[in-house]
Amino acid sequence: MTAEASQAGSPEDPAADGERPLRIALLTYKGNPFCGGQGVYVRHLSRELARLGHRIEVIGAQPYPVLDEGHGRLSLTELPSLDLYRQPDPFRTPARDEYRDWIDAAEVATMWTGGFPEPLTFSLRARRHLRARRGDFDVVHDNQTLGYGLLGDVGAPLVTTIHHPITVDRRLELEAAESRQRRLSVRRWYAFTRMQKRVARRLPSVLTVSGTSRQEIVDDLGVRADRVHVVHIGADTDLFSPDPSVARIPGRIVTTSSADVPLKGLVFLVEALAKVRTEQPEAHLVVVGKRPEEGPVAQAMRRYGLEGAVEFVKGISDAELVDLVRSAQVACVPSLYEGFSLPAAEAMATGTPLVATTGGAIPEVAGPDGETCLAVPPGDAGALAAGLSRLLGDADLRARLGAAGRERVLRHFTWARAAEGTVARYREAVAGSGAPVRPERPGPVSGRAPARPEAPARTAAAQAEARPDASSPARAGSSAPAGTGATEAPVSRSGAPAPTGSARTAPGLTAPAEVVDVVSDRESRATC
Repeated sequence: MTAEASQAGSPEDPAADGERPLRIALLTYKGNPFCGGQGVYVRHLSRELARLGHRIEVIGAQPYPVLDEGHGRLSLTELPSLDLYRQPDPFRTPARDEYRDWIDAAEVATMWTGGFPEPLTFSLRARRHLRARRGDFDVVHDNQTLGYGLLGDVGAPLVTTIHHPITVDRRLELEAAESRQRRLSVRRWYAFTRMQKRVARRLPSVLTVSGTSRQEIVDDLGVRADRVHVVHIGADTDLFSPDPSVARIPGRIVTTSSADVPLKGLVFLVEALAKVRTEQPEAHLVVVGKRPEEGPVAQAMRRYGLEGAVEFVKGISDAELVDLVRSAQVACVPSLYEGFSLPAAEAMATGTPLVATTGGAIPEVAGPDGETCLAVPPGDAGALAAGLSRLLGDADLRARLGAAGRERVLRHFTWARAAEGTVARYREAVAGSGAPVRPERPGPVSGRAPARPEAPARTAAAQAEARPDASSPARAGSSAPAGTGATEAPVSRSGAPAPTGSARTAPGLTAPAEVVDVVSDRESRATC
């Protein structure tokens, strides 16, 4: 047996639970692991599933997932969209020769009307791809696409993760909208949540990351409670760990905020910082995220004269992120709502004491006030300032909360536990469908898959070789030039091109009747 085959494991080797390994298709319409929770979820869950002995093929669109290296059972298949929101030209109009079929036309048309097309269009491409590869997978795991294309037969039992209902984001943004025009824009952008509600109600098995999210899914989406199962996610506790050699910087507060949206509550943290600095002038904030040029946060920074006291960092490596969190005296999660809060778990795992709101599922992660964190009401800048001042001024309290926080994460919130719980739900879905778990087919062994365009299914090691800088997160947001990789059809495991529908290359195409109402009903997009 070759070294590569030994690494991949024999098809007959049992998985960690003693049963036959599963062949898993893990779908993600957005996979950036450096911005937003969905990409982080796919990266860490896929790695731990591979460690348990299963074969995972991540199928994703731009920004493509970045998978951890060294796992022969883990590969990536790129299922490209038109990448309409890529930098530096978001909301771009594609060139005529970029259009491949009616799905591309629907994607552009939805963007033109102010909607967000990716959950729908990715689901349609994924269904086509999965049906062309019937028999290749034992289970399909959708990471919150919730698109019409995933209803019906996708070639294997379907399990879906809903981190939290996006209807919560929609509600909070509508409440924060200051004009009728802004409210109309928010309604158009979040029109896809109508589809997600309809799809969610028809799903046989839903996973979610917290009890709070479970209740929101039942209440907001109307999913039957007996179909929703909690599998907590967690932190990479090997990476996010204490390191006494990293010095704590006096007055440093660190937070993560990937976007200037009301949900994240960053504006309240900026206001709180202004209050803290009246008594502790060395207090300063480092935000892991993009600096907003306009909007509530930028306005608050100017109003309180905090431009020099708030620093934004982005594009940093995992190691740099961990050291940044370790260097802070206090970590803060100021969100109005979170379905779980990975930043809270990761900060606690480093032993950095936490001030967090009680929004959404944050208390499930952060634990009791005064024992593993300091908890404050969401949207209350005064309470947030009081908590920050208390921690910054009390070294003994920081040490006690930091140690208790790490212990809590180790007990409850690790990716290994998440993978084990997820596999149990996979096996329930397979058993409930009556479909047997088939023996693994001989597939491409790590490092032996042909290069694109013949086969886009790639191992994690092959991804690293393809990146200009394998250690840099910049790859997650990169895109193929128009007319090259972005328009190539996916290829099945056998090497034969998967069906791609009508091979037209111009807009103005007619969609099948089952989704025509979704892509053409502008009135519903403006009023949903």
